[in-house]
Amino acid sequence: MPAWRARSTHERAPMTAMTITHDAAAGRFEAHIEGQLAECSYRLVDGVMAIHHTGVPRALEGRGIAAALVQAALAHARAQGWRVRPLCSYVQVYMRRHPDTRDLLA
Repeated sequence: MPAWRARSTHERAPMTAMTITHDAAAGRFEAHIEGQLAECSYRLVDGVMAIHHTGVPRALEGRGIAAALVQAALAHARAQGWRVRPLCSYVQVYMRRHPDTRDLLA
């Protein structure tokens, strides 16, 4: 199972170091931080990764965790040659703000 190491910063919170793993059976990328689960969930159909949910517990918000999860999911989709359908509003905004990901759009 591949793991991504992410380090992010945000104005409201200190830097968070995390390991992101891909649970293909569950269809999600996840990070366990301070005993809590943050996730980016998807469904894969005909080579299209439909990302439908990104969730970070309220106590962990503002640390760049959601962005790191989405970045890992998009990197995986690119490596697999998949297209992406961003059903989650957070992923839609992320992809608008990161033009280098737009070529993945289904």
